[in-house]
Amino acid sequence: MQTFIDAYSWVNIAFLLKGLWLTIEVSVASIILSYIIGAILGLVRYIEVKYLSAIVGFIIDLIRNLPLLLIFFFTYFGLPNMGVRLSIPASAILALTIFESAMLAEIIRAGIVSVDKGQMEGARANGMTYWQTLRYIILPQAQVKMIPALVSQFISLIKDTSLATIIMLPELMYHAQIIYGQNSNYIIPMFLALAAMYFVVCYALSLLSRYIEKRVN
Repeated sequence: MQTFIDAYSWVNIAFLLKGLWLTIEVSVASIILSYIIGAILGLVRYIEVKYLSAIVGFIIDLIRNLPLLLIFFFTYFGLPNMGVRLSIPASAILALTIFESAMLAEIIRAGIVSVDKGQMEGARANGMTYWQTLRYIILPQAQVKMIPALVSQFISLIKDTSLATIIMLPELMYHAQIIYGQNSNYIIPMFLALAAMYFVVCYALSLLSRYIEKRVN
């Protein structure tokens, strides 16, 4: 019991919260960037632009089948050899954005495809242009269908930030490792603290998605 009391001292908790804050910052930046890029790539795949859609599809499939850890290595160790030097947080955000953009692109494309084709045909028959139909009819319906899958992917992204410890990003997992590295008796308390903090953040996101989904419906 004393071990847990010592492990959860205010100094250690404050240190963990500092790491959690960086985890949230990196996650939010990656979510915003990957959603924007993923939406563009998903639309390109859906509208089937000659040659471009095929190229984008190949790139998406390539990235989706690469380990995220490899992309972290590329952004942190590979880019400097190409003359591009980024800070550790920027490298982590770039790696997560690259990987998640490919994942989100397929979710968004699938969401658009899931909308009944009759919606497009009916809107076009009533005089709307292709892009007007896509913007005002198809995308709003697709967005509702995508919410569960998008949130699930965002939650995975938050948990994937822990992989950035490999490039020494001082996020939540990295801070926990420093604490129990100083005292091996703190390993279990730190794992429990990590589980609790990741759960709170991810569960809060899940609740937010349910609220949004209900409001939209």
